[in-house]
Amino acid sequence: MENLDLNKRLVIALVLSFVILFGFSYLFPQPKTNPSEQNASTATQQSTQDKAAPAPSAGTPSAQAAPVTTTKLAEAHAAEAGKALVRIDTKKYVMKIDRFGRIESVILKQHKYRDENGNPLDLIDPSKTMPLEVRFADKALNEEAFKVPYTASAKELNATQEAITLTLTQKLSGVTLSKVMTFHPDGEYDLKVDLDKKVDYFLTTGHRPEADKSKYLIVRGVLVCDSKGVITTIEDGDAKETTKIPDATILSSFDRYYASLFYNFDQPFHVIVTPDVNKDPLPFVATDGSLSVKAYVGPKEWKLFEKLDPRLTDAIEFGWFTFLAKPFFRVMLAIYDFVGNWGWAIVLFTLLVKLVLFPLSYKGMMSMQKLKDLAPKMKEIKERYGKDPAKMNQQMMELYKKHGANPMGGCLPMILQIPVFFALYRVLLNADELQGAPWILWITDLSRQDPYFILPILMGATMFLQQQITPNTMTDPMQQKIFKWFPVLMTFFFLTFPAGLVLYWLTNNILSIAQQYYINHAYEKHKARFKAKHGDKE
Repeated sequence: MENLDLNKRLVIALVLSFVILFGFSYLFPQPKTNPSEQNASTATQQSTQDKAAPAPSAGTPSAQAAPVTTTKLAEAHAAEAGKALVRIDTKKYVMKIDRFGRIESVILKQHKYRDENGNPLDLIDPSKTMPLEVRFADKALNEEAFKVPYTASAKELNATQEAITLTLTQKLSGVTLSKVMTFHPDGEYDLKVDLDKKVDYFLTTGHRPEADKSKYLIVRGVLVCDSKGVITTIEDGDAKETTKIPDATILSSFDRYYASLFYNFDQPFHVIVTPDVNKDPLPFVATDGSLSVKAYVGPKEWKLFEKLDPRLTDAIEFGWFTFLAKPFFRVMLAIYDFVGNWGWAIVLFTLLVKLVLFPLSYKGMMSMQKLKDLAPKMKEIKERYGKDPAKMNQQMMELYKKHGANPMGGCLPMILQIPVFFALYRVLLNADELQGAPWILWITDLSRQDPYFILPILMGATMFLQQQITPNTMTDPMQQKIFKWFPVLMTFFFLTFPAGLVLYWLTNNILSIAQQYYINHAYEKHKARFKAKHGDKE
């Protein structure tokens, strides 16, 4: 009986985990920082950064192991925003670089990339630290760097057809810094930073793109991959101290769909991640000489990253279940390449998962059917031998053996479905490929909610039907109420979820109903055979 109670507790735990996952992300969206508040708090942030600076280590700038800023630097951020020095066109975006050599704007060209008002999407918030900003360890030199503008080899570049090179130069007291950037049509660029003498400095990928305003539990922040393939992710709000990674191959400031990143798999670089005033991570590459990296600002497109270097796909983060989510996405991408529609790719992938798990599901669901029929006899045994646990367990085991029931059989399929679901949840929430991807009729964007709530309502209805035909061994009234209202709660939470995720859950429900009908029919045959063999005698 204890094993049966364990089954019940597992079901309730699964239900509550879904409610917590969806309910928390629905009811408690991540707080947004007001740009004016960000600017007002910069002085405090700078003080925090200076205090958090760790001692220098080998191979990093000797003067200081974390960048310094000043209050005047904060004023420079605001005052220079919008004063573009260079404009670059690629097939993917229009980029603008400001007078201090920072990327102040990246406007994506594809129609599917639009903000909440339907305008072309700009990935950069100029009120935050911008990509390619250089900070010096020497405070006096750092102050000067934010007063002396760069000069550029060109004002406008067109890299839509072929690679174009731009040179930015800043002449400071005693040192000249140059950034040589070669832009490619697909949006990636090569970056080389040179100084005419050794000076400790820091180059940043900037604060993460500010393009996604969704309220889901999305991973946002900084990702660093080292030369051994170990990935360190520091999420917004979790940067409590300065972190140093001396052999990084990928550095990415990222949100749900977009990233600003550097990478170099041949010459690893030293990364320092410092907390800002909101405990959001701010990453820097630290060096005192020439620096060569490849770089990119834009959507985290799997095929583009794989084309640039397959190892770069490590920059596409799917959260805790990345180890499952990445192979799932690869399979889903292969299905998409075959059918040419992401909606049908989701449907076919769900069918594939069901087929793979069917042997285990079959055994588990047959066990649940048997346990449901045996529940009265189990209750009788408990009442008869309740004062003798050893005898009660012996009688229970004989009952299980006679009927071929496994009290733990219903657990395994359920346990397996938990990581599968959460991995798919991350894929369908984070995959850039689903942005602007249509399915059929009214579903024109699988990354956005169903405009007419048809899919969520169908999902709730199929979940309710599935409950009606699935054996239920629950006897506790509270458990029964929770399970009864589960379809209503899930429908409510799924109303505003991306259509792709709801489509997966709806398809899974329909297949589960078909599977349950098949198992119910198979179990009736099993009972008939058992009765023919044993008669009515139990």
